[in-house]
Amino acid sequence: MSSVRTSRTRLLTTAAALAIGALSLTACDDGSGVRAEDASPSTSSTASPSASPGSGSSSHDDANSHDDAKTGADAKPTADGTAAPGNGKTGTGGSGGSHKSGGKAVTCQGSNTKTVAAPLNRPVNHMLLTVTNTGDSNCYLYTYPAVQFGEAQSVPPVIEASKPQAVVTLAPGESGYASVNLSAADGSGRNGHTVKSLTVHFQGRTADEDVPSAAHPSLPAKGVYVDDSLKVTYWQQSMDTAIDW
Repeated sequence: MSSVRTSRTRLLTTAAALAIGALSLTACDDGSGVRAEDASPSTSSTASPSASPGSGSSSHDDANSHDDAKTGADAKPTADGTAAPGNGKTGTGGSGGSHKSGGKAVTCQGSNTKTVAAPLNRPVNHMLLTVTNTGDSNCYLYTYPAVQFGEAQSVPPVIEASKPQAVVTLAPGESGYASVNLSAADGSGRNGHTVKSLTVHFQGRTADEDVPSAAHPSLPAKGVYVDDSLKVTYWQQSMDTAIDW
């Protein structure tokens, strides 16, 4: 009886050993050639904290933030005042490029300009009108100066050929010019006389625009000589152009 029990015990032990061996073989090879016991936590299919989506996008977001900061530093104002990518250098703008306008452009007139009248030696019998913008905004010198010498009841005609291609625009501190042909150089003019006062009337964009403020530049103490050949040029952006006529 004792020998039977011993044989049975050995049989069960052998069977158990065979089962454990089979299980061990199954665990060692999953059918893909990879041993399960060789797999470490770092190679598992579960993403580690360093490879999480939040961490993965962090470096990309940092790059974007750097680019955004660079764009902001390099932005320069556009014309409408908004920011646009650029090189960080901004110009002053305006027709003259050296002055900033403080508001909407207006019509040049006596109240926002200073006018100087200076007789010229060359061309002879000419006078130069210089108008400087003393306001805070750009101003427009429309058409030509309506000059009134002394007690004259009419203004002299304009030299049509002197008409510029664009309206003269003055930024604050800038000047525009017109010349006045006072009398005929060959003495052919009629009704010549000396005048000692001058009024310069400014014109608007249209004939209906009211431009109430005139200028009263000083003339030489001895006055200037004028005759019926008196005429003026259109306003010009440069002095050289003005005295060409």
